[in-house]
Amino acid sequence: MAIPDEDVARVRAATDIVALIGEHAALRQQGRRWVGLCPFHAEKSPSFSVNAQEGLYYCFGCQVSGDAISFVKATEHLDFADAVRFLADRAGVTIHEDASGGADRRRRTELLDAMERAVTWYHERLLSGPDAGPARNYLRSRGYDAEVVRKFRLGWAPDEWDALAKGLELSERVLTDTGLGFVNRRGRRQDSFRSRIVFPICDPSGRPVAFGGRILPTPPGAPPLDRPEPKYKNSQETPIYSKRRTLYALNWAKHEVVASGEVIVCEGYTDVIGCFQAGLGRAVATCGTALAEEHFTLLRNFAKRIVLAYDADNAGQSATSRVYEWERRHEVDVAVADLPAGSDPGELARTDPEALRVAIAGARPFLQFRVDRVMAAAELGSAEGRARAADAALSAVAEHPDELVRDQYVMQIADRCRLEAALVRDRLEKARRSPPKPSGERPGARRGTARESEGEARRMDDGDPGPIPPDDEGPGQPRPERPRDPSTRPGLEALRLAVHRPEEVADRLEGVLFEDPVQRAAFEVLSEAESLHEAIEESPGDVADLLRRLAVEEPVTDEDTIGDPFDAVVYQLVRVATHHAMGELQVATRASGTGLAEATAEVAQVRHWLDELDDPDASRAASDRLVAWLVVRGSAE
Repeated sequence: MAIPDEDVARVRAATDIVALIGEHAALRQQGRRWVGLCPFHAEKSPSFSVNAQEGLYYCFGCQVSGDAISFVKATEHLDFADAVRFLADRAGVTIHEDASGGADRRRRTELLDAMERAVTWYHERLLSGPDAGPARNYLRSRGYDAEVVRKFRLGWAPDEWDALAKGLELSERVLTDTGLGFVNRRGRRQDSFRSRIVFPICDPSGRPVAFGGRILPTPPGAPPLDRPEPKYKNSQETPIYSKRRTLYALNWAKHEVVASGEVIVCEGYTDVIGCFQAGLGRAVATCGTALAEEHFTLLRNFAKRIVLAYDADNAGQSATSRVYEWERRHEVDVAVADLPAGSDPGELARTDPEALRVAIAGARPFLQFRVDRVMAAAELGSAEGRARAADAALSAVAEHPDELVRDQYVMQIADRCRLEAALVRDRLEKARRSPPKPSGERPGARRGTARESEGEARRMDDGDPGPIPPDDEGPGQPRPERPRDPSTRPGLEALRLAVHRPEEVADRLEGVLFEDPVQRAAFEVLSEAESLHEAIEESPGDVADLLRRLAVEEPVTDEDTIGDPFDAVVYQLVRVATHHAMGELQVATRASGTGLAEATAEVAQVRHWLDELDDPDASRAASDRLVAWLVVRGSAE
């Protein structure tokens, strides 16, 4: 069912497009525009531009463009109507549909509302529930005061079968579709989380979409549980939650991430909270899954430097050649914080926050960290020990795709192991030709350790699925630009004025002045439409793309210029169009063999007006005469 145009317009007007796109990419203000890295394709220099006033975006790299609705369509994989509904929910705008429309929107809204209510219910239970006393005591022992509990909206899931389902009166469908519960074999509704501290997981805008739950430690001297439960449990994937597209605490961390240009990636929720307590409010965590391609796709829109802050035992396990591939593809730098042995960010934040800050500040490149770990564990006092260390380090270096980088590490290993560089280089080439030994490791995977970490739950999760091939027709796929003719530049600048300051040039431009047919069509639709958005909607694809691009570009005219700052643009456009028209007139006259005298006199008069364009006292009148002449010629043709 179609949504009324007036409702679509109200949704657009109510949407802060900078805030919307800012949930997917870091934007910085530059004049009247906002610029950043394009969220639709990998790039090193920002080419993505947003016009906040008009609510439009354009990428000069891949030429993708649109408004808030098209952005949501692309990023949330929705059709037009559902994208409008998504934005309406976000902005609190009521749209008018009959009973047969908006089923998906209502379903999503219902699920998000249930998640918000669940967060509040769990949170209030933790703060005031008599049964939550042990949970409150445990959190205090971890150094979590009331401010931390409230900031991260921590909660308590009581040890009851259906306390949440009853408390919120959730239907079976909502209970299962949110992952908050399920229907057991007896046909009864049952909560997914029981006797656990729960950590709300939010999307970048702060809306709860899932939970992570931690079981309380067994009290000292208490008998073990009959059926041991996993320490950490995470929500299943739902229509509103994808593990590989979500990072815990990004909604709280994104502003500091953008400001610092760095993001700290932890294994679990308590590690993130510890970083925040230590003054490192740019930390996030994966949600019960290994660090994967989709995470890098999201992270590179916010920061260029990614610091892995895994526990000391696990950091070395995270080595994978995929990280180098992701570094190159997404043009980011991955570093590893070298935490003290036996520690993790959450514990270190409580016992020695300065050591945590130092470790983050001193994070080393991914490969350097791996080589250093090998050398630190090696026995370098004997020839045999140095040879083993060199081989172990070279097995890590062999995975790096850049020959120049590999050779730098060859020199380093040769020096530290007191070996000839040529011999080490030959050994590296043999290592590269040998098939890698299967290790079963993946980013974020664990080998046995006693540390209490959310990472333990990841043993049951799927591994990294590898890169996702882009859709052939999807946004972000570079499209060839039309060759730029220098003669079309005045027309582009005049159109920028028509888009941004129409009142200044409304009575000074005519369609006949634009030589390029796309520019002419753009001007004509602008002249007839009530608004820029209406002009874009009524235009064919190439014209709409041009208008969206111009909307994020600023006119080059300076308002502080002495005299009318728009004269130069208009006069140059008139000159180009006039010279072109005179050329056509002379060609037509010679071809017909008649009217030569009249044409010669006409051309002489037009040349006189062109000369007057350089006279400040006569230029405006000359411009008006030339435009009138061009209009008459265009009508005659």
